[in-house]
Amino acid sequence: MNLTTPLNDDVIEQLHAGDKVSITGVIYVGRDAAHKRLVAALDANEPLPFDPKGQIIYYMGPAPAKPGDPIGSAGPTTSYRMDPYAHRLMEVGLKGMIGKGNRSMPVREAMQKHKAIYMAAIGGAGALIARSIEKAEVIAHEDLGAEAVRRLEVRDFPAIVVNDIYGGDAYEDGLKQHNRE
Repeated sequence: MNLTTPLNDDVIEQLHAGDKVSITGVIYVGRDAAHKRLVAALDANEPLPFDPKGQIIYYMGPAPAKPGDPIGSAGPTTSYRMDPYAHRLMEVGLKGMIGKGNRSMPVREAMQKHKAIYMAAIGGAGALIARSIEKAEVIAHEDLGAEAVRRLEVRDFPAIVVNDIYGGDAYEDGLKQHNRE
């Protein structure tokens, strides 16, 4: 399914665990250090560097860009490190998260409550994923280096829905399919 950001509930309701998606538009990048600052800003009633309503955050720390490229290798990082912050961002409208690995049950329950999804990008394919990124710019917390908050413009960014709003989990489904529960 082709997705264009920002996302809304109608689109989220059509997605199910295991669906392959292709994302075009703007997505944001942040890892755990950036997430900690984003949530601290929310808790202090301070503005965020972007409006999270309908947006997607990609858990990634890019490699330096080669001359002429917008970004270097852009593979996903392990998502569970953002679990302590995910619920708070969904409360203010975040609709999608991209990373690799499983999410905790509280985060999966928050996705159902706030109509958000978690998608996986293919680990080890950072150079390939970078081809989908047309523009990248640091928009906040430049002092964090690779963990700074970035705004990416993407075209046909490949991902797979792992957790949907119906409680589906593509990782669990895969294990069942191959009798490895």
